[in-house]
Amino acid sequence: MAFQSSIQQLKEYYSLPYSSMESMVILKNRSDIGGANRGSDMGIDALEVAAINAENDFFNRLPYTEIDTHNETVYNKVHNTFAKRIEFVTQQCLRVKIAVENTLKNNQFPLVLSGDHSSAIGTIAGIKSAYPNKNIGVIWIDAHGDLHTPWSSPSGNIHGMAMAAALGLENNRHPKNRVSNQTINYWMKLKGLGGTSPMINPRNLIYFGIRSIEPEEKLLIEQEKIVCFPVHEVRCRSIKECLREATNQLSSVDFIYVSFDVDALDSDLVSDGTGTPVSKGFDAQEMIDLIKGFFKTKMVIALEICEVNPLLDTKGNSMADSTFEIINQIFPKSGCS
Repeated sequence: MAFQSSIQQLKEYYSLPYSSMESMVILKNRSDIGGANRGSDMGIDALEVAAINAENDFFNRLPYTEIDTHNETVYNKVHNTFAKRIEFVTQQCLRVKIAVENTLKNNQFPLVLSGDHSSAIGTIAGIKSAYPNKNIGVIWIDAHGDLHTPWSSPSGNIHGMAMAAALGLENNRHPKNRVSNQTINYWMKLKGLGGTSPMINPRNLIYFGIRSIEPEEKLLIEQEKIVCFPVHEVRCRSIKECLREATNQLSSVDFIYVSFDVDALDSDLVSDGTGTPVSKGFDAQEMIDLIKGFFKTKMVIALEICEVNPLLDTKGNSMADSTFEIINQIFPKSGCS
């Protein structure tokens, strides 16, 4: 009954045009310990500055929850180079999981604003914990596949492993890295954070904007037959056509989680204010059209936006400005700009 009630409320809530923001809660996860560069923990502040500059009261009108962080651990010596700070990332993802799960059980929509993208493990786990018997569809809007594991990662940064954890993968048949038993134990905890592993089925994962992947990730995409829509394909075939195909692919899921890493945006045209900027990405209007297209299915149960890094932005606060405009267009009745 809780599931049916939540879905009915979401269907009413997402009937365009938006008439009420009462069912949405912002979850502020200011954690950047899973990323390569410091500064994405300030991304939420940058978004709030962008809203202030736009004379938009979005962040004043909506209820929010501040999720505690382990950002102080960046001062700790890294002993594990193939899954950096995995013990603290695991704890952080658990916090995110609890916040998302509680929000959904309260029949509220979680808008998760995060630092680095490792948080998605917690978000997916929270959805799975709230609805353990339901199938989750994931729209992963990102320049990267985030399909590395401790055995394959060239950097050891867990924001590049989030989808592998959600899919319950290890990719250890031909390991590049020697992984300790302690790391394996934490990896198992991450994979099972939602109460089961895998948390999602690879056929229910769809990539948009992917254009920077390593051979190990490409192999997994091919093996698992994961559907990908690169930027050039979306432009060639049209957003409308790719949306139609993606929603058909997800016809068997109960709801959809949209995860938007801002490096999906073009680093040259929009901004390089993110941890791993990549050129030849989407522009802001394309992102608005894409995300709104999925919202119109009335199946989106959570939205996460991450990796805004104002310390790396060479154009002032441009990445946050563009990202907030995307948020404002998705939820046009949320402010008074």
